[in-house]
Amino acid sequence: IEAVENLASSVGMQIPEQQSSTPTNLRSLHNERDKEAICTAQDLFEAMRAATQFYREQLKRSEKPIAYLKKRGLTGKTAARFGIGYAPDDWQHLSTLFTDYNSKKTSQTRARAGLVIAGKDGKQCDRFRDRIMFPILNQKGQVIAFGGRVIDQGEPKYLNSPETELFVKGQEIYNLFSARKSIRDAECVIVVEGYMDVVSLSQHGIDHVVATLGTAITDIHIQKLLRHTDKIIFCFDGDSAGNKAAWRALKNSLAQLTDGKAINFLFLPENEDPDSFISQNGKEAFEQQIMQSLPLSEFLLRGLSRNLNLQTDEDRAKLIRDAKPLLQLVKAPALALMLVKRLSALCSLDQRELETLLQIKQTAPAHAQKNLPRKQPTSLYHRLILLLLYNPKYCLGLNKALLTQCKDSNEELGMLKILVDFLDNNPDI
Repeated sequence: IEAVENLASSVGMQIPEQQSSTPTNLRSLHNERDKEAICTAQDLFEAMRAATQFYREQLKRSEKPIAYLKKRGLTGKTAARFGIGYAPDDWQHLSTLFTDYNSKKTSQTRARAGLVIAGKDGKQCDRFRDRIMFPILNQKGQVIAFGGRVIDQGEPKYLNSPETELFVKGQEIYNLFSARKSIRDAECVIVVEGYMDVVSLSQHGIDHVVATLGTAITDIHIQKLLRHTDKIIFCFDGDSAGNKAAWRALKNSLAQLTDGKAINFLFLPENEDPDSFISQNGKEAFEQQIMQSLPLSEFLLRGLSRNLNLQTDEDRAKLIRDAKPLLQLVKAPALALMLVKRLSALCSLDQRELETLLQIKQTAPAHAQKNLPRKQPTSLYHRLILLLLYNPKYCLGLNKALLTQCKDSNEELGMLKILVDFLDNNPDI
């Protein structure tokens, strides 16, 4: 049943609960500890759902966060679509939602959900205070965590829920659940760095956008995204931090790529992020930037050869040394071959010499395979045996008299005669 639940989760489907008192019901196979775990997960989901509604209600009543969102250009319709809320500037404001706020049993549930922080003295306080709240959904559309953005100056700028039984930061992607249809329609996904970037781009009509949760791009992120589309476009700020983040994303992408999939890199002008760029320049200008994004192969070779003088043997040798561990990660055979060809041209080296240096094994070309020893053709007796095994009814059309006249001392002929006798005696097989 766990396999079915994982499969359903991967495509965002809900499994209907089966209720049966019969001992053969799969659910009855869970032991008592499993039942307790399921109930606990349901309690956590319920706590997160209630908190989401609470934060949304607080946003409607608070002038300060509304003024901030309007200043950022967000409409009420957009805020409602993304379920955006507000955590008041109070140490225990959730106590107005949870009347049993200080109850030991229920407070443990909220602490495990990441909504409150429990002190050593047993007292607790709200984790999020005076922040714009962005609900984070899993692949079933359930709220599993929050991202809270500070309104005024303060650190950290974004505060995420801690990792819990529901939430593992390095595996989740903001807005993936809501953007799935748009990603399919656009045949690509744009990956940005911040929640506000996702919301702002969506408000301007670009809905196939997701964001990581304040972490570097992981191989799990890339695997998830490539299940939804054949093309990923990573969008980064044009500063040094953006370049470093892009290079980390590239390294994690190499082993995940297969031929037919594409990963591109888009760098916005310096001091610009997707939110500010589209707000100032509009949707058309942003789409022009997307058209100019660099393919992974181009970004890889540019990054490796930056600050190198490829007219010198020493720098060409350095390029090969730096490229070696990255090219060895590439599992896509066609892409690996293209990269080696490009690198051999940059270094003025014969391709086979370069493959030896890089210790990359290429598949044998078609002309080399012609020299391989050919498999001996099967005999007619062997082919008849295969046909009869495939469909015993063919035995009805076989000329058995002719078969009886064959006197060859051939092992396959002997096997054929035994098979025919067997099929004659078992006509219904």
